Amino acid sequence: MASAAAAANRPEPHKSTTAKDRDFLTHLELYLAKRDGVDKLLKLSRYAAKFVLSSGVLAGDLPIAGRLKSFESSVGVSRKAFRLGKFVQNMNALRATDFAAGHFHRRHALSAVAGGGEGIYYFIEQFVWLGKAGLINKRYLLSLQKCSAWFEFIGYFGCIALKMIELRKIDEDQRCLKSSIEVSKLRGIACGNEEAKLRKLRKTTTMKRLSIVQDLADGLMALADIRDGRGRLSAPLLVSSAGLLSALISTHKNWVSC
Repeated sequence: MASAAAAANRPEPHKSTTAKDRDFLTHLELYLAKRDGVDKLLKLSRYAAKFVLSSGVLAGDLPIAGRLKSFESSVGVSRKAFRLGKFVQNMNALRATDFAAGHFHRRHALSAVAGGGEGIYYFIEQFVWLGKAGLINKRYLLSLQKCSAWFEFIGYFGCIALKMIELRKIDEDQRCLKSSIEVSKLRGIACGNEEAKLRKLRKTTTMKRLSIVQDLADGLMALADIRDGRGRLSAPLLVSSAGLLSALISTHKNWVSC
């Protein structure tokens, strides 16, 4: 009740306030108010723990190593619970896609692969969570995890292909804008709007490339799950490093988007 009263008396930040204008605590409050914000912090803490464990910094027989392993496992289960119902976002995204015969092309197909794979992954993950929580018989857990990993991998394949197409389109737009700016400068014409658009496109390009790197890292982890940890690409240190890199990128992306 006290926290609710404090929230009611606290002035809300102005809607037009940008991330640069906010102080850190206000930005952090907005970040933690989102499900994805908390999920990415959990992901960051989990893969930081996995990285420390797989790097060999701590001896396996130390008490802190056992506690860190327990922490990593608990955070992994917590993330599954926290993403309950997240597959609905993918369902709505697919519903919003125009699959009419006259408009269907490669991007629609990739959107279906990306959204469908990710949506089914999130849906199955709910049952994985129920299995780990003890509500579903654990004999089904291995099959559910393998199926989940396959659909996750398919989803990332579609996402990467789709983002590569989008990145090529953004690069083309940047080249056109650069040419237009150069022509305008030669003619002595002001081009402030075009330069602002170019800066925005450069930021978009950077974020899109980071997103592709994140998807590649997550796809590597999904592949390791499919292969049950076998092979060089499934080495614990490599997988934990990929997870930590993905967590850092996704945390940054969600922070910037607040």
